[in-house]
Amino acid sequence: MTPFVRTLLAGAVLLALAGNALAQGRQPLLQEGKHSLFQRLVSHPGAKLYDGPGPEAKVVKDGLKTFTVLYIYGKKDNRLEVGAATNAADGWIDAGAATPWPQAITMLFTERGNRDPVLFFKDHDTLIATCGQDDLETKIKAYLGAIEAAQQGQAAPGDLPVIAAEPSDAQGAVSHNRFYLMPVLNMDTQFTGTQLIEVASIDPGAAKAAGGGALRPKNAAPQELKTAIAFVIDTTISMHPYIEQSLAVIRTIYNELEKSPHKDKVSFAVVVFRNSTSATPGLEYTSRVVSDFRTVSDRKGLEDALAVVREATASSHSFDEDSMAGVKAAVDSLSWKDYGSRVMLLVTDAGPIAGSDRYSSTRMDPREIADYLRANGIWLTALHVKSPSGKKDHGYAEKSYKELARMADGTVSYVGIEAPTPKDGAAQFDRVGRALAQGYLGLVTATAEGKMLPKPKDQPAAASPEERAKQLAEISGYAMQLDFLGTRRQNQAPGVVSAWISDTDLTALAKGRPNPPLAAIPAVLLTKNQLSDLSKRLKIVLDEATVSQREGSAGFFQNIVSAAAQLSRDPSKFSSAPGLNLAQTGVLGEYLEGLPYKSEILTLTEADWYNKSVGEQTQFIDRLRSRVARYDEYDKDRANWESFGSPNPGDWVYRVPLKALP
Repeated sequence: MTPFVRTLLAGAVLLALAGNALAQGRQPLLQEGKHSLFQRLVSHPGAKLYDGPGPEAKVVKDGLKTFTVLYIYGKKDNRLEVGAATNAADGWIDAGAATPWPQAITMLFTERGNRDPVLFFKDHDTLIATCGQDDLETKIKAYLGAIEAAQQGQAAPGDLPVIAAEPSDAQGAVSHNRFYLMPVLNMDTQFTGTQLIEVASIDPGAAKAAGGGALRPKNAAPQELKTAIAFVIDTTISMHPYIEQSLAVIRTIYNELEKSPHKDKVSFAVVVFRNSTSATPGLEYTSRVVSDFRTVSDRKGLEDALAVVREATASSHSFDEDSMAGVKAAVDSLSWKDYGSRVMLLVTDAGPIAGSDRYSSTRMDPREIADYLRANGIWLTALHVKSPSGKKDHGYAEKSYKELARMADGTVSYVGIEAPTPKDGAAQFDRVGRALAQGYLGLVTATAEGKMLPKPKDQPAAASPEERAKQLAEISGYAMQLDFLGTRRQNQAPGVVSAWISDTDLTALAKGRPNPPLAAIPAVLLTKNQLSDLSKRLKIVLDEATVSQREGSAGFFQNIVSAAAQLSRDPSKFSSAPGLNLAQTGVLGEYLEGLPYKSEILTLTEADWYNKSVGEQTQFIDRLRSRVARYDEYDKDRANWESFGSPNPGDWVYRVPLKALP
């Protein structure tokens, strides 16, 4: 394409994006240094829309829906002229009732089992100065103590560079029932191991929703902690010794629970899986719920259920099994609702069949199933039995299950169980299973007695499976206790107009810990309609490429990149023109320039794509198909969509992790 033609196309797309705005002589203000990206803002709880900028202006819309994204058309005094579309302004909003937002990326706090609360520094310079301190660990500890004292009503030192923090460990984590927004405003990438981010932090609190009522948590706050532990067991032929051992662990724990005053606060469930019955009808089932959650008081019901668990009598079509079917069945079919801490123990000696496999029942890979687990508040630990018969599969299986068991902060809840003989493997599995279960029983006991669990020790991952299992139980137990306390107290995210944070735990960085935990991860705020538009667009692009056998073409790559770039920058624009090819119109560069975070495809150049082998391109396309399957599950996930009073489901919003986008 010649420069002249590219210039003509660029001009054409700018006219298309502006639409009727040019005919009316109006279009939103452009972002500084940009030619096709408009200035945007997101409204705060309780924002109002006025018919003019002056003090005498009348309210034209009272109770603008919280977190409404609007374009900025003009500025006068302390008000901004705004509109929902790019061709007309709708009114004026107080500048203090909104946050300018140059893209659609927001941050989410990660689990609190392995890190300190996030500190919000008053400006960029103070965070830079802090990161440059030789005694960074001591400084962070002092700042956390000062903020915790301030949260309890004590006066903070006047020279404190920190203006806010997440709730302290004693208070618990920010409640998952509260839909906060932490829009990214700016970023500094000069340090290795972390990115420094300027954010706002907005919690709707008790503001009135569009429907008129006060916003309330979607779920009632639990008053006592109950723990649900689901065993998801591979029941193929090779698993015979470990099936028996899994059931023995459950029975042993039941025996111990019968002596505890808190025995009714722990429940167990069992789900089993094999492989495709279409490929091998003799397998009887792909996945099956053997028993929903039962407490010690229903011991007979549990024993009756466990009595029918046995290994298959037929071999499946592949060594890898449909373990993702078992995990998803456990999420979807078990009664998790009344449990504040949710644990899943996956037991298998084989890797998972890929989501692209024609016999996969979920169509999702471990990465997408991991996101599904996190969205449902379930902490999974993968217990991977490494038997001699599966030696060739060990590397693939370990990599897959580490992805499945990866939490948002980067903690990997995976335990490899060496099994040179069935007897040795069963004995080690017994020790690992008991270590995990005992840790979770300790969580219930401590919480029921009003005690805080000790914070997990700052130490590298243990070498032995038993010690690693104990570590993981401590980390996940502590995180779940903080989540429970935060939800019971309805803890809010800090309210901050503008502050700087580190996306990685500063204390871990100060100590030089390898793989320090992430403190916050990027997500994109999307409406149900926008996510639906993305899913439809990707299905069209993937289907067209498959039919024409042009998955490796420039057009395919450019279409995927264009969709990802528009969603990160301006989802509303994407929905108005989902088929727009930004590369062909010459504006892709300015969409990517300055993005604080980039999804997988946006880290690649067109040259990178061409340099990939056919196999590598196929793997990437298979990952896209897995994500499309995940989008279908997002659509069904009513619990995590926030309506803010809107009766139209298409306007409900979801914070989709950036890793889930193309």
